[in-house]
Amino acid sequence: MSRLLIFGLGYTATWIADALRGRGWHVDATGSAGNLAFGDDEAVRGALARATHVLSSVPPAEDSDPVLDRYGSALSGKWLAYLSSTGVYGDAAGAWVDEASPTGSGRRQARAECDARWLEAGARVFRLPGIYGPGRSAFDRVEAGKAHRIDLPGQVFSRVHVADIVAGVVAAMATDTPAGAYNLSDDLPTSQNAVIEEACRLLGREVPPLQTIDAAGLSPMARGFYAENRRVANGKAKRVLGWQPRFATYREGLAAIRARA
Repeated sequence: MSRLLIFGLGYTATWIADALRGRGWHVDATGSAGNLAFGDDEAVRGALARATHVLSSVPPAEDSDPVLDRYGSALSGKWLAYLSSTGVYGDAAGAWVDEASPTGSGRRQARAECDARWLEAGARVFRLPGIYGPGRSAFDRVEAGKAHRIDLPGQVFSRVHVADIVAGVVAAMATDTPAGAYNLSDDLPTSQNAVIEEACRLLGREVPPLQTIDAAGLSPMARGFYAENRRVANGKAKRVLGWQPRFATYREGLAAIRARA
């Protein structure tokens, strides 16, 4: 039996765990929803010894990687994966970025350093843009009255449906994909405004007013999101993994979430 140990059983990792359990895998995981405590060295190292595959979705902590710092010595010989962020590319002024683009110049410096460490360890590093899916989409922001349309002409982002992340990771496991970085993103980078407008259309709601970034009263984290502008290319994942996003644009993704509700 193939056995996966997940460090950090969050939103995306839970989807991955459920998909693999459905394929007959045994999955252990740390995190509040997992069956292991991250700090329980004996239990975690025991699970690592039995694991054939290891996936980490643990973000940086104090500019370092908690998993590599504590358990890196026990990862040798395992199939490794790390869920990273396309934020490692920084601001590209709206240009396309791919896996060969420079990293480490943006607000995600710590993430870029962890990304590099996992690559050095021989991992498949999945760089993810804005993740959305059931329970985590523009619908939730609209219904909570927290959706914004920001007046920033030319500002675009890439995004990916959580089910397409699962498909990419599972494809990499099934084909024993070579170590390296892989962008998992949809085919249509677009403004956040367009996504909010489509969610409002599907919900039959009025769109929120167009605002300046200052008038919107965004959190520092959200303002940082709008400080970067790039388009994320996914050609390598398509070529090497044989992966195609089922939800090629936000329109198909939002429609599927709405149909499931």
